[in-house]
Amino acid sequence: MKPIRLDGRSLTRAQLVDVAYGAHVELAAEQLPAVARAAEFLAEQVGREEPIYGVSTGFGSNADRLLGNHRLREELPGTPKSGETLHEELQRNLIVTHAVCVGEPFAPEVVRAMLCIRINTLMRGHSGIRVETLQALTAMLNAGIVPVVPQLGSVGASGDLAPLSHLAIVLLGGGEAFFQGELVPGAEALRRAGLAPITLSYKEGLALNNGTAQMLACGVLALAKLEDLLDTADLAAAMTIDAFAGRLGAFAEEVHALRPHPGQVRSAANLRALLEGSTLADIPYHLVPRFRTWQPGSWDTPAAQTLRFDIGWDWVPLTQRHGREKFYTRFRPFRGGKKHQPQDSYSLRCIPQVHGAVRDAVAQAARVFEIELNALTDNPIVFPDARKAHVEEQVISAGHFHGMPLALAMSYVKAAIPVLASISERRLNKLVDPATNDGLPAFLIGNEDSTESGHMIVQYTAAAIVNDLASRAHPASVYSIPTSANAEDHVSMGANEARHVLAMAEDLGKVLALELYTAAQALDLRRDMINAARDLADRADARALAAKVQGGPLAGTLEYDAFLDEVEGLRAELAAADEFQPGRAIAAAHAAIRAAIPFLDRDRALDGEVAMAVQLVRDGTVLAAARGA
Repeated sequence: MKPIRLDGRSLTRAQLVDVAYGAHVELAAEQLPAVARAAEFLAEQVGREEPIYGVSTGFGSNADRLLGNHRLREELPGTPKSGETLHEELQRNLIVTHAVCVGEPFAPEVVRAMLCIRINTLMRGHSGIRVETLQALTAMLNAGIVPVVPQLGSVGASGDLAPLSHLAIVLLGGGEAFFQGELVPGAEALRRAGLAPITLSYKEGLALNNGTAQMLACGVLALAKLEDLLDTADLAAAMTIDAFAGRLGAFAEEVHALRPHPGQVRSAANLRALLEGSTLADIPYHLVPRFRTWQPGSWDTPAAQTLRFDIGWDWVPLTQRHGREKFYTRFRPFRGGKKHQPQDSYSLRCIPQVHGAVRDAVAQAARVFEIELNALTDNPIVFPDARKAHVEEQVISAGHFHGMPLALAMSYVKAAIPVLASISERRLNKLVDPATNDGLPAFLIGNEDSTESGHMIVQYTAAAIVNDLASRAHPASVYSIPTSANAEDHVSMGANEARHVLAMAEDLGKVLALELYTAAQALDLRRDMINAARDLADRADARALAAKVQGGPLAGTLEYDAFLDEVEGLRAELAAADEFQPGRAIAAAHAAIRAAIPFLDRDRALDGEVAMAVQLVRDGTVLAAARGA
């Protein structure tokens, strides 16, 4: 893969994801003079003994402490002389004292993304870092050194100080890092990669650890997952619609043109594309039989006897058609699996509105992240070429490290994730509940001997995850805790927000996998039940099909001939139909699931199958199959 070129202005989310998963980076040569100019300017000002925050003063609440020209502590008897300047010590101490995060380390892809973001923002040329220091940071990234960055410790202003210090400390030869999968001391990682520790110069520690790289890295990687999960959610919903033989009018283009929220319009279009070619969706109500428990005498041929179900309808007597005569001239008087109603439940009918709103939340976060990727986020900001009377007008203390723009965007996404998971679980529940699944068997299993649970507990697992996601959706950004002796008296907590979103995206994928796993079972049953009715109609006469209809008059009565004529109409319509099938993309996704997970005809251990379904979503196998159809 060609290295990603970093110039501080053009890094994209896709490029960052590439770097996170292994791509190398290179520094844009034309931007390096600007980087060098800011560093040279700081050195000039220090030579003039100008007070500059974080360069010749302390940090945070120590900003009023000016560096002297020698160490007072060296006047103590027996104190050895230091080999570094006070300015060097200031920057080193900033890194080593701030690297205090705790908890499990971030995954390598998060750390690599953090490094890439930090390098890119420093390339803007307003941070005062030297070119050689930036090159050393780039070499560390390209060498595959992954500093150990524990996950807990950033309050999101002044940026991600503690996590970024864990990045920088390895550059100094401290801390720990993974190199070629092995955990080693930072100095050893540098040695094995053929690199040497560096000594920091003016403001370089502050440039390295003052910024929003952790929250932005987690956020960008979360969005990369969520954008695919949004398409996966549409796919799972579409498979469920086919399994319900649902109604497509709610997804019509002209409908959504009247309320054109971008995400809603896109989800509706996606559903239409996924369901293209379906002959299950919008099927006439009367053609859909309902499940009946298999009995030894359910079928009349050896081939049909292999079916794992029986089917049936109820006949609507003439006495129950008063005031509905016109309806029964269009739809035959048989009640099977589908109710005679022109709309589906909200979890089906309102998919574009719900999925689309989540899409819009993700799109808003993407807009914020794309700005932040090429923004300057450290402090103070160096303007070396500004013609000003005083240095404080050229080295300006501001608040670009404050993570609130990212934190609020991620709060929005954080609230949206349980919404997407919840509607998915409601569709799953609707599939397994015989009161709501439109004529499918309870828990999607034949259960002839009353010993089987089928997909019953799959819904429990989904419900547990949805509850957990909802419990974690409280926005961290609304709860600031001041730091640095109240010098930093309002912080964003964006780092926690971003960690939560990244973890919650993973759990959302599990819920969608459970829906796909269940919808595939339901789709098999629905398709096979309707096609079994079609096959019976094709090979037999009206009397054979009438045996599947309950509530009809007795043979030999006055009504029987009229009843048989109506059964013949049903038989002829079924026999004339082509084999019923789902949408082409749905069929491809279903085949990908069935290649790894067989149909559940009898109860068996499901833990491995559930894990496989989660993996098929995580690695994109099912989504890729649908996209390639």
